[in-house]
Amino acid sequence: MAPITFRPPTFSKATAPADFQNPSIPWLSEEWHVTHSTLPMWKGKRNVRIQYTPLEPSTPSIPKESTDRLDDLVTYQSLDGEKVSTVRGVDKAAGTGESRGEWDWRGKGLLKIAGSHWEVLGWGEESGTGNKWMVTMFAKTLFTPAGIDVYSRHRGGLQAATLEDIKKALAEVNDEDFRKMSAEIFEIKVDDARKD
Repeated sequence: MAPITFRPPTFSKATAPADFQNPSIPWLSEEWHVTHSTLPMWKGKRNVRIQYTPLEPSTPSIPKESTDRLDDLVTYQSLDGEKVSTVRGVDKAAGTGESRGEWDWRGKGLLKIAGSHWEVLGWGEESGTGNKWMVTMFAKTLFTPAGIDVYSRHRGGLQAATLEDIKKALAEVNDEDFRKMSAEIFEIKVDDARKD
């Protein structure tokens, strides 16, 4: 596997590697399994999934394959319950260019008053398995602290070596607060984790 590099979040004082590129909209448009996190809200949850689906661009001048809007559907269950809870929202690109890496989320329905900012810090594909992975960071809001999520395209999660490489790369980001946060990553329970 190629070496993993991360860019620091834009709200950090650290600078991004010059060769860092954000994922394309088609690459991002998947159902992802959140396998690890630092966000306290996931500690009592399992089977956390996020589905990103491209929406029509906000203006005709933006090509559809580079849309600046995504439908954002989160589903999860409590640790001991069978009910599937959902959170629906829309992500609007906060950055510029054909590849999107910064997004502003706004909830739908009763959550329309809620919003947050999130960014892609790193992404890639495991050699041998073809499993896609992504690491995102959410900015602090009135209701939640800043936090990091690790996504896997496969429900079975990432290989142990890949996860270790991700943790090492996060620890090398040139921002002390960020490194402290990344050291608090915990695993999120996934039912039948080895199935897909």
